Amino acid sequence: MTTSTLSIRLKHARLSAGLSQEELGIRIGLEPASASTRMNRYELGKRFPAPELIERVAAELNLPAAYFYAYHHDEAELLERFHRLSDAGKVRLMTYLNKLE
Repeated sequence: MTTSTLSIRLKHARLSAGLSQEELGIRIGLEPASASTRMNRYELGKRFPAPELIERVAAELNLPAAYFYAYHHDEAELLERFHRLSDAGKVRLMTYLNKLE
């Protein structure tokens, strides 16, 4: 079974946050006894988490849910960076982007 974009992004985001599979699983509300196993299966692409679970992961890791589905690395990075901008920063960036069209 090949790994999916979602599984790759999930593992990368978790490692970037310095969390174990078990820690992240527990933080997003999985049962402690199965948190590590479930997260491992998601990261290996053996199981696919429900969109609601990805929403909880995204909130816990301060990422937009769309980050986990972005196929290209630069798109994922852009989503991550935009998400972390202040409201004023988002407005400035959108104003700049609108001028590029």
